[in-house]
Amino acid sequence: MKKGLFFLLLVVISSTSIAQNNSATKKPEEQIRKYWFVMLIKGPNRNQDSATAAKIQQGHLSNMDKLYNEGKLKVAGPFGDGKDWQGIFIFDCPTKEEVENLLKTDPAVASGRLICDIRPWYTAPIGSFVPGKPKEAL
Repeated sequence: MKKGLFFLLLVVISSTSIAQNNSATKKPEEQIRKYWFVMLIKGPNRNQDSATAAKIQQGHLSNMDKLYNEGKLKVAGPFGDGKDWQGIFIFDCPTKEEVENLLKTDPAVASGRLICDIRPWYTAPIGSFVPGKPKEAL
């Protein structure tokens, strides 16, 4: 009985290791998948008083934290030039409809302070925004 359990454990460990090695050896271009790029643009309703605008902005930031912690929002950030493009989101969702529904939960979008241009965007799920050269794989 113990030999059978040991053998089963060995098979599970070996197949897990093989699966991990196969994905680790894939070239980035072999890992390409679809994400959703969202351009956040100044919306038509930006005439709120400063207290209301601040409350909307706080809700916007809280919503981004929530979506990030759910694994849906991968990248978010504002532009710093004060023009019509306000920022970007990159979502990891299977469909555009899911992205649209998630954007409806954002107070800045719901209030009309921001409008969104949603596009499919393709890349390999690798890399980071850590400064410097990439570290070699271990």
